[in-house]
Amino acid sequence: MINKKRIAKTAIALMTTAMLIQAVPAHADSVHVAKEGDTFYTLSKQYGVALNTLVKANNDISSYNIYGGLKITIPGKKNTVAAAAAETKTQAKMVTTASLDVKADDKVVSAWGKTFDYSKAVNVKATAYSADPSENGGWGAVDYFGNDLELGTIAVDPSIIPLGTKVLVTGHSHPGLPKQAFVATARDVGGAIKGHRIDIFIPGSKQSVSTFGFQDIELYILK
Repeated sequence: MINKKRIAKTAIALMTTAMLIQAVPAHADSVHVAKEGDTFYTLSKQYGVALNTLVKANNDISSYNIYGGLKITIPGKKNTVAAAAAETKTQAKMVTTASLDVKADDKVVSAWGKTFDYSKAVNVKATAYSADPSENGGWGAVDYFGNDLELGTIAVDPSIIPLGTKVLVTGHSHPGLPKQAFVATARDVGGAIKGHRIDIFIPGSKQSVSTFGFQDIELYILK
C-alpha cells in the first residue's frame, strides 16, 4: 500500500533542496584587496583565474594603477563571510601610499613596486574635474576622443603635453586618487587648460571633486 504521507514529505524535501540549490550562485565573485606589487598576472596565478577573464571583470581598473587597498573583483570565486571580514580588516590596516623612488641620473622612477623610464619631469598646476555635464561642455562624460572618462584621464595643453602621452602623476592629494602617484594618459583638453596646467578626472560627485582645488604637482613623462 502506498504511503501518501511519506510521498508528500519526500516531494516537499526535494522541492526545498532544489530551491536552496538555485538560491546559491554557482559562480559567485569575490573581492581581493590589493597590496603593493600586485598585478593582474600575479593575481590570475594566485586565484587560478584566466588573465583575460580577470582583466574583463575589472575593466574600469588600469593595469598601471593597481595600488595598495584597491578592490579587485576575482570572478568565479565564492567569497565567504569569514574571508570578507578578513579582507575588511586587512584593508583597514593598509595605507594607500605609493613607495616613490626617483633616480634622476638614470631617468627612472619607481612606484607601487613598478619601474618606469621617463624622458623628463614637468612641474604643473593641477585642478580636477568630474563627470558632471557642466564640467564637460555639455558633451557628456567622455574625453576628447569620445572615450568614457575614467581614473587615469587628464586634460592637457597639447602644445606642452601631446595628446596620448603617458605620465606618472605625483605629489597630489585627494581621497578619490591613489596617494602620491598614479599613471595617467593625456586624453582630454579644456578651454582653461593652457601652458603648464592639467585637469585630472576624478570619479565622484562634482562637490567631492571640487575639494581638490589647485595643487602644484610633478609629472614624469613616461617613455
